[in-house]
Amino acid sequence: MAQTESDWRSRGVRIVHAGELDSNTAQTPGMNRAAAINHAIAGASKLWAGTVSIRPNAKTGAHHHGELESVIYVVTGRARMRWGERLEFVAEAGPGDFIFVPPFVPHQEINAKSDEPLECIVVRSGQEPVVVNLDIESIEPPEEVVWSDSGHPAY
Repeated sequence: MAQTESDWRSRGVRIVHAGELDSNTAQTPGMNRAAAINHAIAGASKLWAGTVSIRPNAKTGAHHHGELESVIYVVTGRARMRWGERLEFVAEAGPGDFIFVPPFVPHQEINAKSDEPLECIVVRSGQEPVVVNLDIESIEPPEEVVWSDSGHPAY
């Protein structure tokens, strides 16, 4: 069915201003999430997007997001990501970097800087606010993972 001109006005582009973000969303200890794009705010039906803030020198609890895929874009700060059954792997990302988290992967976000907050944008592949907080003991020290190109770990 074709959209009419009046449909585009009410169901077209939606600008969500900074003051309209909704922090009434699933949370993980150590992190503040705020929804920007979801069904309630923008009418989205297939994705969720929002902001994430982690205080200086803080870390989240271990968690995963079920069957959802997540993309994290680092705006400011330095993100140290740990992941795995015992958080046994680690890598870092800085401003302008993207992080991909596949479904069901246990992970933890850490602000690697002690003097500034870590600010990120998160986009997920679904609307459900799935956050499964985990109580797992991490392996120390974790194995650092370095990629030799955009998609393959260096060995």
